[in-house]
Amino acid sequence: MNLTDDQKKTVAGWIAEGLKLSQIQDRINSEFEVTLTYMEVRFLVDDLKLMPKDPEPKKALHTIGQPVPPTAPAAPAAAAKPPLPEEDVLPPEEATPAGLPSNVSVSVDHIARPGSMVSGNVTFSDGQTAQWFLDEMGRLGLSAAQKGYRPSPADVQHFQAALQQELQKMGM
Repeated sequence: MNLTDDQKKTVAGWIAEGLKLSQIQDRINSEFEVTLTYMEVRFLVDDLKLMPKDPEPKKALHTIGQPVPPTAPAAPAAAAKPPLPEEDVLPPEEATPAGLPSNVSVSVDHIARPGSMVSGNVTFSDGQTAQWFLDEMGRLGLSAAQKGYRPSPADVQHFQAALQQELQKMGM
C-alpha cells in the first residue's frame, strides 16, 4: 500500500463520492496502476480513517390497496415519527370508509401459520375466501382459495380496515 499523499487524497474523494470498495479497488488499479487486493483497499480506507457511505436502503414493497409512502431519508432513531396524513388513517370509530357498506369479514387464527407472526381468513363481499398473513417483516400476504382471484379495490380497503381493527383488539 505505497500510495502518495495525493493518491490518498484522491481515494478519500472517491469515498466522499460514495464509491464502493470494489469500485475504488478498480480505480486504483486503472488510474494509479497499483494492484491491491480488496482486503488491502479495506485496510487503506481504515488507515485513512475514512468511512464508506452506506448504500441506499431498498424500497419497501408496496402492499395492495395502501398508498405508496414517499421516499425520504431515514430519520435518526431518537426522532419521533411524524403523524400520518389524514387520508392514510381511518378513525377508530369508523372501521370502514364512509358511505360504503362492508360485506368483508376477517378472522384471526389462534395459532399463527408457520412463517408468520399472525394469520387468519377473510371472506370478501363476492363470497370468495382467502387466507391472509403478516410475516416477520410486517408484509401482508393473501392467498385466495380460487387461483388468480383478485378482490376489488373496495374490498381490499374494507379488508385492511377490518384487519386493522381486529389486530388493535389483540393489542397489536
